[in-house]
Order: sequence, then structure tokens, then C-alpha cells
Amino acid sequence: MEVNQLDLNEFKHLISEGVHSTVFNGVEEGIMITDCDSRIIRVNTAFEFVTGYSEKEVLHQRPSILNSGIHNRTFYEKMWKTVFDKGQWSGEIWNRRKTGDIYPEWLTITAIKNEQGVITNYCGIFEDLSEQKMTEKELERRKLTDILTGVSNRYSFLERMEVLLQSSMNHKYHHALLFFDLDRFKQVNETLGHEVGDRLLIEVTERLQGILKNKDILARYGGDEFIVTATNVHNVQEVARIAEKITTLLSEPFCIEGQQVYISTSIGVSLYPEDGQTANTLIKKADQAMYYAKQNGRNQFAFYFDDLQVDSKRVLLLDNELRHAIRQKDFELYFQPKVDVKKNEISGVEALVRWNDDKLGFVSPAEFIPYAEETGLIIPISEIVIEKACEAHQLLKQRGEENINIAINISSIHFHQQNFIESIKHTFELYNCSPNFFELELTERTVMTNERDTIQKLIELKMMGFKLSIDDFGTGYSSLSYLVQFPLNYLKIDRSFIQSITSIADNEAVVDAIIQMAHRLHMKVIAEGVEQKEQVKLLQQMGCDMIQGYYYSKPLPILALVDFIEFWKLEIKGE
Repeated sequence: MEVNQLDLNEFKHLISEGVHSTVFNGVEEGIMITDCDSRIIRVNTAFEFVTGYSEKEVLHQRPSILNSGIHNRTFYEKMWKTVFDKGQWSGEIWNRRKTGDIYPEWLTITAIKNEQGVITNYCGIFEDLSEQKMTEKELERRKLTDILTGVSNRYSFLERMEVLLQSSMNHKYHHALLFFDLDRFKQVNETLGHEVGDRLLIEVTERLQGILKNKDILARYGGDEFIVTATNVHNVQEVARIAEKITTLLSEPFCIEGQQVYISTSIGVSLYPEDGQTANTLIKKADQAMYYAKQNGRNQFAFYFDDLQVDSKRVLLLDNELRHAIRQKDFELYFQPKVDVKKNEISGVEALVRWNDDKLGFVSPAEFIPYAEETGLIIPISEIVIEKACEAHQLLKQRGEENINIAINISSIHFHQQNFIESIKHTFELYNCSPNFFELELTERTVMTNERDTIQKLIELKMMGFKLSIDDFGTGYSSLSYLVQFPLNYLKIDRSFIQSITSIADNEAVVDAIIQMAHRLHMKVIAEGVEQKEQVKLLQQMGCDMIQGYYYSKPLPILALVDFIEFWKLEIKGE
């Protein structure tokens, strides 16, 4: 800031005449005038406001009354030497208010001389930089900090990592980079809303901060992705324990706005210096390892290994081939029978999508379905599945089996599209199929998203003739209010309960309670994943309505299904 707001001749006039000038007290900058011995003789209103001192309090005092103690003697010697030599000095300086608070200001000191060139006064004009500094500090903080969680952001993490790795080059330090995201976080946002999702990210961060060492680096890399750098680790076993601690910590329920939210995490680990010596290389390899962990079941961790380079190429090939398969509708449906326990007959089947690609071979649904959900490709795939289910119904009808209900899994993303009802109605009209022979399976998370819209859609689907069921019941939300609100026909008990009902008493009690509750609500119960005779007997005793699983049959292509139904009927008749 230059001292040119007020003309020096005007200052001389103010000093000599002692005039209380409107200009002098009207400017925003603080002004202090001293005599030639540096004794204060005048200050303006802005000076009083900024420093907290009244003119009376500082009159005849030296400017050192504002000294903050931050600058040393050399600083002031250079400052005054410049004033004497050049007539003026400008710079940033820290002073102290009457309250004791230290603040920054931009100060210009000018030597005022008479006509003979003799210094008669000194004039200091300053601007309080406190607000500007706070703004700069906040901007810098925002630049380097994730605003939502308060931890380092991507840019800050990269800077800190480069500093860490640079300092580690001449030492035998080893570090581990853990890259992870929250499994199915997108479903939490869709189901409970982004505010709950944001709260979840904050609480995840707080849990992580509680288990890290002071020198460890935690950053939110973006979205639901996090990075932890475990510094100065001694061996792989120590890193594995850290990864296990994180997976265990995040698998414990979060209580947010009265809801218990369950998540898990998949972690990829890369090691310095073994896997790379730059931050970007370590991140890339940890990301590949994380993807490997997801593909192998989620809620676990995986270390980077060289063969993962092949997996990253597979992702690109998977994307290309999946899009090609969608254009060609190159998918096949397999059908797993459901057996009516009381009637001992096949009352329905579940349609399961399969994909056998020319380049990739058979691709597991556990691989391509999650990828399709992440990329939005699940919508056209779901539409193809509905079309092929209609084709299967027509074939069953030709074979005299039109009373076999076909259950179709409906993706949450597809269900919540605005045109979902119109789309499914159009498909059934196109294939001349009656919805009365179809069952739509929805997850708990799907129906809990946007309740008002969900109820309206379910009512419309029910009026069209569709039967409605909740898939994987028991693995989602503790709130059961939707069972009363929504027009459901079936509850489908998740296989995780069924597989251990003969060995874990608590699971047996849970299954029995679900069956009794569903019957009281006039819904039928389907048990999936049944593989043992003992499980069948126990479910029969509990009054389960339908059983589905490998005990009766694995999923079958449509023609094999027709043969199985015929064989079943012959077995019942004893032929």
C-alpha cells in the first residue's frame, strides 16, 4: 500500500494547524503521526478502532507501545534505516492491540520534512490485514483439506506423500499405503439420502483417526474413497494387522439419525519401496489391489502383486465386452425352481442372468453385476432380463406350464428410474404377457429409498397384477414399518440365515420369527439357499411356504427347466 491517499502537504497542514480534519478521520486506514523524536502527537479514528487505544492513551508515547515481540532488533534497524535513507518504508508487520491480541498490518512509514529538508514528523499509515489473512488461511485450508471430513484431501495427500518419500530416500524406512472405499456406499445414499451418507463419511473418518499413529497420513481421496499411509512399518504382518483393524472397525454398525447403518470396506495395499517409489505409483497399485479385493468377495484386504496388472486390463475388456453384449442382448437366463412345501410342487422359478462371452468366457454375475451397477449399465441389462423372462413365459405357456411364476430381480437403480413403470408396462404389452404370472424381487434398500415414490410404484405394479417380494430379508434395515406400509406378497429369507439354522440356535429362532411374523402380515415366506435335507425338514416344521436351493435343483436353462418340471410331476405320480 502506497502512502498516497493523503497529500503530504495536507499532513503538514494538519500537524501545524492542529485541525480536526474530516479527511483525517474519514479514511479507513489507521494513521499515526509522531514528532521528530518519534513521540505520538496525533492518531485518527481508524487507529483507535484497530489498536483499541484512544488518542489520549497513546499521546506522547512511542510507537513501540504496539510492539508485538515477534520481530527482532535487526528488523526494526533495517526498517528505520530505509526511512532515513529513502524517506519511506513499506512492509508487513505484526503489532499488538491493547487487548494483547497480535495482528498483521501493512504499514507505510514516511518521513515528513520542512522546506529546509529537516525531518519534523513521521507519519505511519497502516491497513489491518487480519481479515485478509483469515481469508487466505481459510482458502489454503480448503485447498488442502476435505471440507466435509476435515482430513487431508487428494492434493494435500500427494504433497505430504512426496515429502515423506523424499525424506525416506536416504533411510531404510518402509511405509504402507492402504487405499479403500466403502462397499455399497452408493446404496446408502440412494436409500437414506445424501445427508446420511455425508454423516456416515464423517463418522468413518472419526473412527479411522482413533486408530492411527501421529505420523500416519489419512486422506479422503474423493467420494467414499480413503487413503491411509502407515509410516515406518516393520513387516507385512504389521500392515495386515492395520488392514484387519480397519475392516473390523468399519464393519461395526453406525447409528445415524436413529438408523443402524451397516457397511464394509475393501482395502488394497501397496508397499514402499517394494511396489513403487512415487505417490502416484503406490496409489495406482493399491487401487488395483482394492479392486481385486472387491472382486473376491468384499469386506477384506489384498496386497498388490504383479499379476494385478493383468486384472486392470481385464476391467477395460470387461467394459467393452459388456457394452457389446448389451447391444446384442447376448445374455441368457437360468431358472432355479421354487418348491411349494405343502403341495410338494414347483410353483415358481427365479430368473438369474448369465453371460458367456466370446473373449472373456463365462463371466460370473458376482463380477459383472457390481460393475454394471457402478457404471449404470445395469439398467439396459435389467430391461433385457425382463424381455427374456417374457420370452421364457411364452415357452412355458406353449408347454402347458403357464402357471409357473417367474421371479425377476429388479435393480434399485432401475426401479428408481422415472420411466420404470412405463418401461415394464411397454415390455409386457409388447410380448403379450400377463403380469399375473410374474414376481418382482426387490431388496430392502430399494423399497426404503424415497418411501412416497416407492409406495406409489408398488401400488401401481400390484394393480397391474405383479406379485411383489422382498429379497435377502434380514440383511438390511432393522425398521419393519415398511412391511405394513408396502403391498408385499412374499418375504425371501436370506441364505446366510438358512445355511446355519440346524447348527446355530439364534439363527433358527430368527428364521422362525420371520416366518410367523410374515404369516401374521398375510405374506408367504420363501427360503433360499437350502442345500440339506435337515434344513428342509426344519423349515417344514416352521411352516415355511416355499423352498429354493441346490437341495432341489441348481439354476437351469429354460429347456432343462421344462424337462425338470416334467420329471418332477412324474416323480410325484410315482411313474
